[in-house]
Amino acid sequence: MNRKPRRPRLLVTADGNHVVGHAGARLLSDLSDATGLTAGLSAAMAPTKQRRRGHDRGDVVVDLAVMIADGGDTISDLAVLRNQSDLFGNVASTPTAWRTLEAIDAAALERIAVARADARKRVWAAGADPGFYVIDFDATLITSHSEKRGAAPTYKRGFGFHPLLAFLDATGEALGGILRPGNAGSNTAADHVELLGMALFQLPVDPTEVEVVARADSAGLTHGFIDACRDASVRFSVGYDLTEPVRAACLAIPKKRWVPAVTADGSDEREGAEVAEITDLVDLSRWPEGTRAIARREEPHPGAQLSFTDIDGHRFQVFVTDQTELDIAYLEALQRGRGRAEKLICNAKDTGLTNLPSADFDINAAWLITALIAHDLLAWTRLVALDGELAKAEPKRLRYCLLHAAGVIARGGRQTRLRLAIGWPWANELVAAFTRVNALRLRT
Repeated sequence: MNRKPRRPRLLVTADGNHVVGHAGARLLSDLSDATGLTAGLSAAMAPTKQRRRGHDRGDVVVDLAVMIADGGDTISDLAVLRNQSDLFGNVASTPTAWRTLEAIDAAALERIAVARADARKRVWAAGADPGFYVIDFDATLITSHSEKRGAAPTYKRGFGFHPLLAFLDATGEALGGILRPGNAGSNTAADHVELLGMALFQLPVDPTEVEVVARADSAGLTHGFIDACRDASVRFSVGYDLTEPVRAACLAIPKKRWVPAVTADGSDEREGAEVAEITDLVDLSRWPEGTRAIARREEPHPGAQLSFTDIDGHRFQVFVTDQTELDIAYLEALQRGRGRAEKLICNAKDTGLTNLPSADFDINAAWLITALIAHDLLAWTRLVALDGELAKAEPKRLRYCLLHAAGVIARGGRQTRLRLAIGWPWANELVAAFTRVNALRLRT
């Protein structure tokens, strides 16, 4: 029996004119221009270059960030942009990109931070201000498969780096990051304090005028970090270790104190979970005035293996905060929302942080900041250029639906047009996104 072919037979040739792939990635380039990020990075990188000739290093950083946001994970992947000059213009060579990253020293990083903060102000002014400011602090491990400067054994018996990152929960923006050796401590107060300063510099709001909350797991429970939060007028919500006195306090909580926990959005009670305030049952005298301790007990899910810290058939977690909200169920739900930071770290690793490209620590630190810029470009795209389901999409889906779309460059009537395929399911969404970014350019 002859089976009828399901697909049409093809004759494949390499002679198409003005056909471009990754057409949607141009949206990120335009967004960088519209927010003033490109101009800001150009000014930030200008002192690192002696000659006027050659590529503007700010443009090179933008192209690297667009490439990373588009899914590239090595510097040589810049060829995807460079080989499509009809779409992305004159893109630097791989050696030039290497030299640009190499030129990013401590002074350049400070100027880049200014450029990022100024661009963020414009994005928020365009409607991205969430009105709710919780900064998540968390570290992650990046495995190194070769000897790189700064790579070291990690606490999980791996080998690589242990960067500390800060994200804004409401928008998913990356507010800062510090590249650290693999053996850097999880609760190093100096690193948390430095990152707090970096994150607050990026926020277009004043913590003395609106409430800003610093949220972390127990790694953030250091006097240095908590005191720095107080000095900066920032509230804190930080995990608390289940020491023996704390476990005893949890068991001593009167039954009438326990109240039902609520779901993450606060819309309903969370089955099998309760919260109680234990401020008067634990010694908090070493912490700032107004510090409160709140406990949660929860029934383990079916099949879960209990540990020695699980008491009376429940799993307990405790955190401390100086927030004044009386609804402890709300405060516990807010602290539990810290889990979203872990997802943002996964997205960041999917956007350039899985692999650090160089054997040089400083170049890898520059790559980390470039990856955070890429992360922000995707976040800003969702905030000001998309709506519906795509406004909540993760990087992988944005690439699949929008960034990797193909098109044809057509010129005529003194105009260059990008023509997307009629049958592409997300063509209209991509056109609308370009329109919104262009309108943002006109406003700013």
